[in-house]
Amino acid sequence: MITTLTLPEVEALARAAHAAQTDKAGRPYAEHLAAVAHGVRARGGDPDQIAAAWLHDAVEDHALTEEWLATAALSPRTKAIVRALTKHPGEPPESYAHRVLTTPGALLVKEADLAHNADPGRLAVLDEDTRKRLTEKYARMRALLGLPA
Repeated sequence: MITTLTLPEVEALARAAHAAQTDKAGRPYAEHLAAVAHGVRARGGDPDQIAAAWLHDAVEDHALTEEWLATAALSPRTKAIVRALTKHPGEPPESYAHRVLTTPGALLVKEADLAHNADPGRLAVLDEDTRKRLTEKYARMRALLGLPA
């Protein structure tokens, strides 16, 4: 019988994988992961979605590899959500949104991710040009995903 990683194990793994990374405001990247996981839990997400929230940027940010994900002790659904949320270089936002929308469970994780990314307190510490660019980017993605503004 194959056992999957527990949520505390996934959290510890994600924190370790992203330990050297910071967000655009210079904060430890794990704070973003924790906020997204909390947002998924608060929105009624299940353990697969919470695990995916902790790992949603791991492959995209090169904290973990696709090869690691393929063999990791995670449910197939968690892996599918992480893959759906992993942006590919040069990928049009429409293609990314379509993948999120067609992967069961991914939209709720992306909604929590966008909510934290667009948090006014988080954006307030950024310079005006960056804040404006990101606000427009997040609003466009919310529209493509059919989420309220």
